[in-house]
Amino acid sequence: MIGLANGAREANIAVIGGETAIMKDVINGFDLAAMSVGIVEKSKIIRGEEIATGDLVIGLPSSGVHSNGLTLARKVLFKEGLDKQVAKELLTPTRIYSRQIHGILVKGVEVHGLAHVTGGAYSKLRRLGKLAGKGFHLDNLFKPQKVFREIQERGNISDLEMYRTFNMGTGFLIIAPEESQREILGEIRGSKVVGKVVEEKSVTVEVDSKRIEVDRW
Repeated sequence: MIGLANGAREANIAVIGGETAIMKDVINGFDLAAMSVGIVEKSKIIRGEEIATGDLVIGLPSSGVHSNGLTLARKVLFKEGLDKQVAKELLTPTRIYSRQIHGILVKGVEVHGLAHVTGGAYSKLRRLGKLAGKGFHLDNLFKPQKVFREIQERGNISDLEMYRTFNMGTGFLIIAPEESQREILGEIRGSKVVGKVVEEKSVTVEVDSKRIEVDRW
């Protein structure tokens, strides 16, 4: 419950109810499930139709693996002895970005698209790209944390699968016109430009002089 409360504070939301059910004959161990509901004016929904060639992709750093890719991470890392530091990184809470994103939106900063790098990782940009008829080239992503290198080396996993499964150090992406760059970088500490919108209908990642095509449509 402490973790739930901390997450709610970070996201600036209220926990308005709950139930404790004791079902020892059904559930072995402890299970906590939660859901959230929000309201947004229809005119303020950011779908991605306004994304244009030349728009910047601004990234926010992740805190680690977050809540996606853990199945593969456990399968790979638990085969043999697990380094304590890596184990600690797996337990690092997922970074919540709602307060930072809300902060720029209420100030009227022009934003064309938003993408949380969760399940499917960078292939999630496909939805925005298809809607706008554009693509994304990411050549300045944040450096992946140690845990990602451990997963890749122990599991002999390709770069392509890593960038289709894990956030690899970048947890959230904002697509905005160049004119919004200064306001966004000034408002969200630790953010930086990680790429740009291009005409080619694909998602490509450039890392260590290697070009990885994550998706194409």
